[in-house]
Amino acid sequence: MAQTTQTAPTTSAAGGKTTIVDPVISKIAGLAARDVPGVFALGSGAARVIGTIREAIGTKDLAQGVKVEVGETEVAADVIIIVEYPQPLQVVAEAVRAAVTQAIEEIVGMLVAEVNVTVADVHIPGDDDVVEEARVQ
Repeated sequence: MAQTTQTAPTTSAAGGKTTIVDPVISKIAGLAARDVPGVFALGSGAARVIGTIREAIGTKDLAQGVKVEVGETEVAADVIIIVEYPQPLQVVAEAVRAAVTQAIEEIVGMLVAEVNVTVADVHIPGDDDVVEEARVQ
């Protein structure tokens, strides 16, 4: 995806413009989504595997599982989440939608046209432990 930019209105006496690139908006949306209770992780299975490798080498992609499209004055976001079992999926998805919208509008200063949330998986506590034990043996 091409990195588009957004120019925020400037009210400074000095004039000029402010440009915010897409990855910054994706990171803000990702941070907001991660803070929602019931969200275990962001991204699909493949993205999470890559994220695990990044974390092992000391880096983390805070925009993982988030894609934004930035227009002149509006942002549309797609967020892929993994929900903790037994949280109600629709409630968590709506909370993610609200958190991402609020973060983009308050921090970036742009209107949000839409936030599409995809629930890609449900995390069941203990599942990862079984996988880790199988790998070790």
